[in-house]
Amino acid sequence: MNTMIKSVLNTRAGYGLTLLRVIVGIAFIAHGSQKLFGAFGGYGLEGTAQYMESLGLTPGYLMALMSGSAEFFGGLGLLLGLLARPAAVVVILLLLVAIFTVHIHNGFFMA
Repeated sequence: MNTMIKSVLNTRAGYGLTLLRVIVGIAFIAHGSQKLFGAFGGYGLEGTAQYMESLGLTPGYLMALMSGSAEFFGGLGLLLGLLARPAAVVVILLLLVAIFTVHIHNGFFMA
């Protein structure tokens, strides 16, 4: 197998990093579930789509589906350790979009 592919698939994290990866994965799964399914008091896909439209991210339904899926499946990848590095890249890109579209104007905590 190619060395680069092996390095992406294999992780040699200690217990601390594994615990951190699992906790972050659970958090992203929960946030993705809010966007996609309306779990944990979330607005679901329709409500998230309307919010995305209000931010100027169009089409809102597609953006809500993409962001919710990135959070849910990226978090699942982190939780299971399955392609954790590519999952982390997806989540990082999602967070950069969130920073520059929402949090740069509203601060770290949205009111």
